[in-house]
Amino acid sequence: MTSDLPANLRLFSYGTLRQPEVQRAVFGREVAGRADALVGFAVEALTITDPAVVALSGKSEHRVLRRTGDPKDRIEGMIFDITEAELAAADAYEVDDYARVAVVSASGVETFVYVLAAEKE
Repeated sequence: MTSDLPANLRLFSYGTLRQPEVQRAVFGREVAGRADALVGFAVEALTITDPAVVALSGKSEHRVLRRTGDPKDRIEGMIFDITEAELAAADAYEVDDYARVAVVSASGVETFVYVLAAEKE
């Protein structure tokens, strides 16, 4: 038997997508999540120049991940269950400096995350 419900996807967030006001604007709802982490990544600052993203998040400086491969590097965040339409909305929200990649979280969950676009391989 098939379901008419959209398939759920997972998205790891370590930045502005955890903000309730950003979630309401991007997803049309607040998204409950569960704490998790990514190992082998470090975070750095990224200046955002898109006025719509700055207005929505309230910040011109966002965080962005870089792969280090070092098991001592660990980024805490949240994993959200979202739909394909919500993932497309998150893609539209993230500026061109970010790229979505598939990763496995510290707890073993397969999830998407946005990293520095230059890091996508």
